[in-house]
Amino acid sequence: MLDIAELSRKSGIPASKLRYYEEVGLIRSVGRNGLRRVFETDVLTRLSLIALGQVAGFSLAEIREMLGSERLPEIDREMVSDKADLLDRRIKELTALRDGLRHVVTCTAPSHLECPTFQRLMRIAQTRQAMRGSEQKKARTRRKGGGGSRKASSLGRD
Repeated sequence: MLDIAELSRKSGIPASKLRYYEEVGLIRSVGRNGLRRVFETDVLTRLSLIALGQVAGFSLAEIREMLGSERLPEIDREMVSDKADLLDRRIKELTALRDGLRHVVTCTAPSHLECPTFQRLMRIAQTRQAMRGSEQKKARTRRKGGGGSRKASSLGRD
């Protein structure tokens, strides 16, 4: 058993975040030692899974859904596959952007605005910015209760 201070020290996660994780159902204490919450040692594995999920780009709501409330996580393979596909697309986009920026450095056009590659980069950037704005507007609508998607869960702070 670990009290919250020991868990914080071993995991490197501040106690305030551990309390928040418990509040939103990501981890569960098994009792108290005085005023301190007490956790089973296997919560360290769960915290590692949460960290991995966050690094992979999952929201806390998605992580909570995959981990479930029981001891053994129920990792949704389709959700993980979808996230891997998203990362593949993002890697391709970033690779194309990097290659375009490298071209700008060595471009022989008299002005960057005359370079077809640079013009294409500007069009892509403008399209992505418009798409991002649209996605943010949809997310705000979901958070305000207008969307009904499962991502609009009770976890407002990811």
